[in-house]
Amino acid sequence: MNYWLLKSEPHSFSLDDLAAAPGQTTAWEGVRNYQARNFLRDGLRIGDQAFFYHSSIAQPAIVGLVEVTRAAYPDASAFDPGSPYYDPASSPQAPRWYCVDVRLIERLRRPITLAGLKRCPALADFALLRRGNRLSVLAVSAAQWACILDLAAAPLA
Repeated sequence: MNYWLLKSEPHSFSLDDLAAAPGQTTAWEGVRNYQARNFLRDGLRIGDQAFFYHSSIAQPAIVGLVEVTRAAYPDASAFDPGSPYYDPASSPQAPRWYCVDVRLIERLRRPITLAGLKRCPALADFALLRRGNRLSVLAVSAAQWACILDLAAAPLA
């Protein structure tokens, strides 16, 4: 199993939206960065787990855990002129963008904030903490995954 972090702006799609989706499952669509697309297309596999991260808010944070339930397939939002993710250069015959399906595993007892992640020395090499990193899909090492789960399990202050 591999581990990932998936970013979403809560005003676009939040953990609450995922929790309300049928089967608490949805397509992780709308990724329009080639490196993040490559992670979706070539890296994420059924059974992989990911942190659900709320970005572009006052206190960005990991808020839940999800599991990949369907491996990469063409992102149909790229073919829909009415979608904000429409890309006229992408077609069903030659898709440019991909998505995966994810299912909610659990909501964290409390958000693990970006500030909290930065205070953890074991996460010094975590891609999310690198200056200028704006990718919406990031790989997470097994050691980083365990460290973050430990932060999530720590007693509430």
